[in-house]
Parts: sequence; C-alpha cells; structure tokens
Amino acid sequence: MEEVRAIKRAATLTFGKDSVVRLYGSRAFDDRRGGDIDLHIETVEAVDILQKRADFLEHLFARLDYQRVDVIATQRGSQPRPIEAIAYRDGVIL
Repeated sequence: MEEVRAIKRAATLTFGKDSVVRLYGSRAFDDRRGGDIDLHIETVEAVDILQKRADFLEHLFARLDYQRVDVIATQRGSQPRPIEAIAYRDGVIL
C-alpha cells in the first residue's frame, strides 16, 4: 500500500493532479508477481517523457527503495501506441 501511495504522489507531483496511473504487466496480476514495475501515466497535456520520467523517478525513490520501474505516458485522447493500448486494456488504475 505504501508503494501505491508513493506512485500516486510522484505522478501527481510530476504529471499533475489530473493524471491517471495504471499498473500493467506482471505486477498487475497477483499470480504473476515479479519483474519490474510497469506504469502507464495518462496525462492531460503532451509531455516530454524523457524529462518527466527522470522527475517522476526522483520523486518516487525519495519515498521508496530503488526498484526497476518502466514508465510510459499517453496524452489523453491521443491514439495509443501498441504498448499503451495494452496498458489501457490490461492495466489496473491506482
């Protein structure tokens, strides 16, 4: 639960209060635990994901121990790329 709070807080600080965070990949399923943490952030405005990813991870690891985290972002209403479509389909909103 602390991880979820830290992820949501880091997303709000980095991407804004209207961002939506989805956990997808193996960590989204209790029977497939393991691997890295795959996060999809849906944003209101277009973002420079390279800069925002660094900012997000800095906020996140200020509250949690280091882990491998993959972050992708999609501007709300835009056409999702294939990996983003998977996150929309299979992801769990935090």
